[in-house]
Amino acid sequence: MSLEELYRYLHWRMDPEDERAVLRFRRIVEVFEKLKNKGLLPDKPRVLDICAGTGIAGVGMAKAANAKALTVLDAREEDLKKVGKWIGIADLDLKPNIIIGDARNVAELADEHDIALLWGLTMPHFDAFDAVKLFAGVASILSDDGMFLLEESDRVYGIFYRVGYKDMLVETRTDEYTLISVHEGYDPIRGVFKRTYYKLPGFEKVTEQEHRLWDLASQLSLGNVFFREYKAITPAEHGVSGVSTVLYFRRPRKRIAREILEG
Repeated sequence: MSLEELYRYLHWRMDPEDERAVLRFRRIVEVFEKLKNKGLLPDKPRVLDICAGTGIAGVGMAKAANAKALTVLDAREEDLKKVGKWIGIADLDLKPNIIIGDARNVAELADEHDIALLWGLTMPHFDAFDAVKLFAGVASILSDDGMFLLEESDRVYGIFYRVGYKDMLVETRTDEYTLISVHEGYDPIRGVFKRTYYKLPGFEKVTEQEHRLWDLASQLSLGNVFFREYKAITPAEHGVSGVSTVLYFRRPRKRIAREILEG
């Protein structure tokens, strides 16, 4: 179930060679600058970008907050090789710490940071139990006044109410191919939908994936277990087109996090 295969065909806007991704980068920086101006971000933080991809959000935070250190973590090595290009676009003098690994093991892979990011609507990759481990791991490696920021959307409302869940869905369409996904089942214990991705023409199987379709309330309530402060900053509040709701958690409950991680 390769994520590398999936993102090779999805064309998520994070390649620094893509003008649309550069525009997205500018918008990410704008959101972070607004948060900084409101006193919601520290100056010169140590930034950790989780599920970083090419590092587009981590570098954006590093630029907006004048970060003194940047760590990027992702399972996809090929994407991480592009972090340096974003640093060049941002005109930063930073040498990132690159970690190839599973975000669920962040507590074992990363040392202490002041800001952790999970950007780009990434939570569907984590089932209900994975998410507990992820939040606990992040809380355990943040500084006492540290914060965790996620860009997320409400899929219960957006997919099930506004659109309706589709057994077959066109995910990406280009001049060369169309990528579709097909419903394959649901796991009620882990709360994940199973979908298989195919490339057309030819109906070539690309990968199988499992997705948890999170709502915002579930993520906020989960964050409230591991952090003393939480809020949702909606697109109407931050005012930047192309950026979804920002979930903001601060002041980690480290004791609770350690208890969860130690089992």
